[in-house]
Amino acid sequence: MIRSMTAFAAGERSTEWGTLACELRAVNHRFLELGTRMPEEMRAVEPVLRERIATKVSRGKVDVGLRLRSVEGGGELQLNQALLTRLQGLASDLRGGFPELRASLTELLQFPGVLQSRGVDPAALQVEVLALLDTVLEDFIAAREREGGKLVAAILERVDGIATIAAEIRMLMPQIGEAQRSKLQARLDDLPHPVEPGRMEQELVLWLQKLDVDEELDRLDSHVVEIRRVLTQREPQGRRLDFLLQEFNREANTLGSKSVDRRSSQAAIELKVLIDQIREQVQNIE
Repeated sequence: MIRSMTAFAAGERSTEWGTLACELRAVNHRFLELGTRMPEEMRAVEPVLRERIATKVSRGKVDVGLRLRSVEGGGELQLNQALLTRLQGLASDLRGGFPELRASLTELLQFPGVLQSRGVDPAALQVEVLALLDTVLEDFIAAREREGGKLVAAILERVDGIATIAAEIRMLMPQIGEAQRSKLQARLDDLPHPVEPGRMEQELVLWLQKLDVDEELDRLDSHVVEIRRVLTQREPQGRRLDFLLQEFNREANTLGSKSVDRRSSQAAIELKVLIDQIREQVQNIE
């Protein structure tokens, strides 16, 4: 299935620490480039996350966003009773030497470690992140495939146009050849001295060989067959399509350079227009 490189998908998942959210968005890029935005407590999962995305996505600049919204009360502070007990014992030991030693509740709570927020289990969080990523990644791929289907329809429409133009040029060539024969004959007739018939036929054959485009049209037809085949493949085909477009362009340029007739020249220009339009579509394909 042909996929577009541009897509967006997002999802959420409830956890014991709050709501976990994930976003995937991508734009065109020659290779796969991954960028991540996530809280520090999720950084441990980044290598696995990158590997998992790379198994599903081959091209595009992909941005991954992760965030965790705490549930109401999920960020409540907890008292470190063990530390508080040790501080009380220390105060009792010091009171004999410092009878005026006093500590307010505010000062006590500000001591490092007395108040703690509920921690997040990194291993359990990683499981939740990857489960959410799999769901969002599936939606992301589906979005790429939907856009890819639209690209395929647009490309095939232009490929059909190329096939039609190639067929028209093939039908025109006998007429163009006959017109060139007549033109050459008229020029020879204007010469002050007659030309031997054998020499005239030889010159005519050489002239028409230079104008022969059967090979170019045959290759163009084969490229049309190949691009239609490639567009039915399931594997990423963006680079293969890039190569085919180079071949299309080569044949169109040769047809234009060999043209001696306004109709074939115009046909070569129309071919190049369609090829450029296909290239714009292919640039979006993974």
